[in-house]
This record gives sequence, structure tokens and C-alpha cells, in this order.
Amino acid sequence: MPTLFIDADACPVTRESLDAARRFRLPCVVAGDSGHNLLKHVRGHDPVEPTDGFWVRVLQVGQGKDSADFAIVCELEEGDVVVTQDFGLASMALGRGAQAIGVRGQVYDRRTIDALMMVRHAEQAERRKPKRERGKIQGDKHPSFTSEDRERFVRNLNELLANLNR
Repeated sequence: MPTLFIDADACPVTRESLDAARRFRLPCVVAGDSGHNLLKHVRGHDPVEPTDGFWVRVLQVGQGKDSADFAIVCELEEGDVVVTQDFGLASMALGRGAQAIGVRGQVYDRRTIDALMMVRHAEQAERRKPKRERGKIQGDKHPSFTSEDRERFVRNLNELLANLNR
């Protein structure tokens, strides 16, 4: 049975992801660093021990760049699903045979992830330059998260999870 992993560091759709795991009766791992209260996402009646269907586990890791990402990758198995806004984690998940979906509903794909990674690399290189040397990066400012983003995420995650059972 596939597991739904949530990269919960600054994730605006953790609640929606857990709701989908409950609905589809999938095990779920909520991962994040120790600077976040991940237990706030777990309902009092949610099973926390592995059962035949939905259960939830909090995977709290130490603070550090990408520590939650690497903890998730270590546990991923083929067929699992990762909710993340991090292209790097999405790329690693796809490389392990898992699926990945972004918080705005973009289902990541092996055919396009390399291009997304190249854009991320270029943006990071540009941000490392002194301000006076920077050009304007297309998409440098991330637009605010909207209700349409949330609706698209829920719709696409439900479709992705429904297709797992086929």
C-alpha cells in the first residue's frame, strides 16, 4: 500500500493532504523540522500505529536545510506519493519511483523535472550575486497562495490518489 508523505515545512495544504489520506485510507507521514509543531495536524482519533488503512506518523527531524527532505527520501518506496513545494525533493522522489505533487496542484513529471531544476539553479545563482549585479529573474517573486491554488491542489491530489488504486 502506498504511503502519502507531506513535506510539512511551510506547507499550506497539510490539512487537505491529511484529509485526502483519510478519505483514501492511506498511511501518511507528516515530516518537518523541529521548528514546527507538526502534531497540530493530527486529530485526536487518528490512529498513530500502523493499521490496515489510514494512520498518521509525525516525522520530526532536526533543524537544517533540507533535513525533512532527506528524511522523507530515506523512507520512500516505489509508488508512494510526496506533497512538496520543493523541486529538489520532487526530483528525488521521482528518481525513487514515487510520485510528487506541488502545493499549487502541479503533478511533477520525470519529463519536465530537469527543466524545473535548471530554473531553480539559475534563480539560486542569481540570488547569490550582489544586488547591484542581479538581473530580474522571471518568477523571482512567488505569487500569494490563493483559494484557486488550494482547490487545484485538492482536485489533482484526489485524482492522483484515485489512480493509485487502479
